[in-house]
Amino acid sequence: MSKSLDASATQADRTVAQVIDTIAATTADVRTAIATEREHSGTVNPSGDEQLAADVRADELFEARVLGIDGVATYASEERETLATSDGRFHVAMDPLDGSSNLEPNSGMGTIFGIYSERPPTSGRNLLAAGFVIYGPVTSMVVARDGRVKEYILEDGDKRLVNDDVTIPEDPTVFGFGGGVDSWTDEFQPFAEEIRHELKLRYGGAMIADINQILTYGGIFAYPALDSSPDGKLRLQFEGQPMAYVIEAAGGQSSDGTQSLLDITPDELHERVPLHLGNAALIDRLERSVGQ
Repeated sequence: MSKSLDASATQADRTVAQVIDTIAATTADVRTAIATEREHSGTVNPSGDEQLAADVRADELFEARVLGIDGVATYASEERETLATSDGRFHVAMDPLDGSSNLEPNSGMGTIFGIYSERPPTSGRNLLAAGFVIYGPVTSMVVARDGRVKEYILEDGDKRLVNDDVTIPEDPTVFGFGGGVDSWTDEFQPFAEEIRHELKLRYGGAMIADINQILTYGGIFAYPALDSSPDGKLRLQFEGQPMAYVIEAAGGQSSDGTQSLLDITPDELHERVPLHLGNAALIDRLERSVGQ
């Protein structure tokens, strides 16, 4: 590699690392917003979901700090219609507060992020890194980069490495399926019934917490196509692709029912997708079931 190419790669690595560190550093202020800004904002996001004040505040915090990084060209969020822009080469897409409907019962929620080399909407194959933060009893951060997944504990925004090689256990234990039995398609229901007799139900109403259980115990999470919503509920760019990147780097598999979520190039920024993530053998079974 020439010196100029090597320098460019080094700068790219630094920018990606700075984005990850900035998101980590911002989490302390997001936890404060979770505790203090619990009221409804009176607005909806571009997908039609009602926003809490904490949703809006988390989005404002991440937009200001991520877009302030030299090298970050755009910031895309589930909470805003269009891209916020600056100068740079890299692009960050986020769900600033996933599972905010769990705020009232004080249940699990988190932050999802993806760092792309191309401007969204774009393929998941253009991800350079992705990860999520869990605001649980402790604040933890999972980061996938260069084919490896690491887990950190965040304390006042500082990262402490606790696992430098997160992989999905080979023997799956848990499952979580969204959408509701009455809404599932005829293709998905037989598969769901089989899984119900094999694994333990773990579904908390926040995808990010459920996916973290998959990483911890092995299993499958799905928010599938529904009779009333053939494209499912979750957004590809902000939720599907970043979480697929993490799961696949940890040795698992993702699917929209026929292909990896990373292989999809969305036409719209807020495009929805049927989402299935987990152990590869379970995703293979899922694809055989819903693909019939």
